[in-house]
Amino acid sequence: MDRRGFLAGLAAGVALVRSGAAVGARTVSVVATERHRLRLVELARGLEHPWALAFLPDGRLLVTERPGRLRLLEPPDLRPSPPLPGVPEVWARGQGGLLDVALDPDFARNRLVYLSYAAAGADGRAGTRVGRGVLDGGRLRDFAPVFVANARTTTARHFGCRLLFDRAGRLFATLGDRGHRALAQDLASHAGKVVRLWPDGSVPADNPFVDRRDAAPEIYTYGHRNPQGMALEPGTGEVWIHEHGPQGGDEVNVLLPGANYGWPVITHGREYGTGAPIGEGTRRPDVVDPLRVWIPSIAPSGMAFYDGPLFPAWRGDLLVGALRARTLVRLPRRGRTLVGEERMLTGTIGRIRDVRVGLDGAVYLLTDHRDGGLYRLEPV
Repeated sequence: MDRRGFLAGLAAGVALVRSGAAVGARTVSVVATERHRLRLVELARGLEHPWALAFLPDGRLLVTERPGRLRLLEPPDLRPSPPLPGVPEVWARGQGGLLDVALDPDFARNRLVYLSYAAAGADGRAGTRVGRGVLDGGRLRDFAPVFVANARTTTARHFGCRLLFDRAGRLFATLGDRGHRALAQDLASHAGKVVRLWPDGSVPADNPFVDRRDAAPEIYTYGHRNPQGMALEPGTGEVWIHEHGPQGGDEVNVLLPGANYGWPVITHGREYGTGAPIGEGTRRPDVVDPLRVWIPSIAPSGMAFYDGPLFPAWRGDLLVGALRARTLVRLPRRGRTLVGEERMLTGTIGRIRDVRVGLDGAVYLLTDHRDGGLYRLEPV
């Protein structure tokens, strides 16, 4: 993605936002944090349960809405477009619907946009899919699935599904356990896994379970409950995720090929209602220990490493949105060690669903509400 192209397309919009002149844009508050003073600017409202955001090289933004709509927001006013034609039919029930959006690493040439979504068959059972289509003007053309998870159930929860391309151009997708806990430890099932694919859906030859007949070859890691945050560490290129725990036990992890992350056998989470322990404990030698655990749960969703120029004291820190806690969490770190926590914007804008760092260095947030909004954090 071309940084200069993005900045050229966004420059007018940024100037208008800062002056308060952009349509719908307004300063919500000025926030004093531990390291920086921030201006919180509302850029757009009226998005129905927005789930994910992607920046186009020309300054436009793509936003998904969980009921099944993909919209373009164009500078300078970032007014949401009508829904783009060509988006697949989604199963918009419970936590299901249209989820993440990601651009192909070679988007400038091929114009490919990837979507994750819940889809159901004629039998009413639903599962997670990943597909791609060509962004052609104001529509998505030739959309087709590249990955269809084999875990299809009638439950309406735990679909995942964040998307991320690594430096080699491989596509990672996080998949929830679909509300059936035991599937997370079943290597024949995609549920409760992170899968790794080539962009066309084919399986990399070095995937950790590719030679095992009892395992799905797409699987990269297993033992996950419902991961809804994933980010590429800017220095090492490592893939980090976070996931929801039940009544405590939200986790931050680094993905290691073939590793088991424990759910539902090893977890800090507890049963809803009774508070009883789940599984056999919180540690086991063959299970990866989380880098961070939240008790009680914050319900994390959306995650980004800050590597922009606008907030130099945040460089390298992890930013995590929270649904239940209605806050933005900053996690300072030294390598893989998380050395603190700061909570910002608590109760200010509601349930934070997605967190992205723009190519201009600002932080962009989406809120998960019927009248959801797009917000921008900039320095004062």
